[in-house]
Amino acid sequence: MRHGVFSMNGREWSLLAACAVAIFVLSVASPYFATSGNAATILRNSVELLLVGLGMTLLLAMGGIDVSVGIVMGLAAIGVGRALGADLPVPITALAGPIIGAALGLLTATVVVLGRVPAIVGTLGLLGVYRTAIFVLLGGQWLSGLPTGLTVLLGTTVLGIPIAAYVIALAYLAMWTALRRTPFGLHLLAIGNSEEKARLSGIPVVKVRFITFIVSGALTGLAATFYVANYRNVEMTIGSTLALDAIAAVVLGGTSILGGRCSLIGTVLGVLLLRILQNGLLLVGVPSLWQPVVTGGLLIGVLALEVATSRLSLSQLGWTRK
Repeated sequence: MRHGVFSMNGREWSLLAACAVAIFVLSVASPYFATSGNAATILRNSVELLLVGLGMTLLLAMGGIDVSVGIVMGLAAIGVGRALGADLPVPITALAGPIIGAALGLLTATVVVLGRVPAIVGTLGLLGVYRTAIFVLLGGQWLSGLPTGLTVLLGTTVLGIPIAAYVIALAYLAMWTALRRTPFGLHLLAIGNSEEKARLSGIPVVKVRFITFIVSGALTGLAATFYVANYRNVEMTIGSTLALDAIAAVVLGGTSILGGRCSLIGTVLGVLLLRILQNGLLLVGVPSLWQPVVTGGLLIGVLALEVATSRLSLSQLGWTRK
């Protein structure tokens, strides 16, 4: 079903309320939280996760997953950094990230779809391969001191709004259009509900799954472009917690981890709530080491709630599970 793809329902309103409560509590707890500078920091730190989260939303809605997205962003960032260092035209450099990400998404799709390897197993294996590739490409050192051309281009504002905001808005609008106005959305959610039934219905399952992994990879590569523009370096540990953050934000936003249901507004709100909490905890003195604990706890809590809700619904219908 398509309800909730880009509209507000109970889950999204609850998330919005949670964001408001978190902002209020953290504003009281730290005098540095409720400032324009800190708000800009939260939004800036949300850029990559919003793009990766959008791709993860599509994957989870299809009944898939990709735990290698953080390392994919790292590889794409290295490509963008090398292109910057080679003095290639800035527009071409900006496209290097999405192109590399799409190519890695194609590789992932080949392993998972054609190789018939479970997505979590296949992407976990690729994560190990990609992590080694990052170490080899960087030679154990950071890629730092990159030219400022990409930073200047993407740091430009139009009508007072950063280009990043326009790019993210266009990405979400494009995915909303695909999900709501084209057969792709219907096919994607049908596969998420039941791949076998979708195949028997004549839906091109292999084609849709390939496209989804490639699109997710391209969005992750685009996130890498913004990462390099923002920080002008690529460190060895890049993206180490990105997959956990993306999955937590997307599931928190109402997309089913079992497939068949997604919410783009929920993903945006999930990302913002996660970044608000992470930022606020740092300001009140909680070490960054505990951020993955908070993220993991939120993910476990949401999944436990969904299981409880599912059982309640089944019992109300007179169904039982053994």
